[in-house]
Amino acid sequence: MPAALHTPSSPASPGVSFTRWLAVGSLLGLIVLGLAWELWLAPLRPGGSWLVLKVLPLTLPLAGLLKNRMYTYRWLSLLVWVYFTEGAVRATSDSGLSAALAGIEVLLCVALFVACALHVRMRLRAAGKEAVEADKARHAAATGAAADPVQPTPQVQK
Repeated sequence: MPAALHTPSSPASPGVSFTRWLAVGSLLGLIVLGLAWELWLAPLRPGGSWLVLKVLPLTLPLAGLLKNRMYTYRWLSLLVWVYFTEGAVRATSDSGLSAALAGIEVLLCVALFVACALHVRMRLRAAGKEAVEADKARHAAATGAAADPVQPTPQVQK
């Protein structure tokens, strides 16, 4: 893949930077919310509950987001739906503070998904033709085929 897709030092547009920090902020918000919710604010049992362990999977993508790894944005946009579902269920089945916290969880999940999806889309669009050409070259090297299969091979004159 081209360097533009892997290196965090490549210059980024303001939109890409915004979506990156929105994703990091939303993820950190989900982590803090999950810890506070299950330990102090509205735990299932007084004194906290083991449900706080739901926060652990959210800590894994944090390093990838900070290193600006495209793959992390992609799989996190799928993982976030598990937390969205939990928030939607608890927002409609719980009451009081727990329902409000679940609503906040849903909003943070939507913000995280939108940030990840837009980030990937903007980076791929910015990479543009260069990324397509690099992908063709990588595929050609891996398969031993010509780099551009559309190009005809020269005919030998008789």
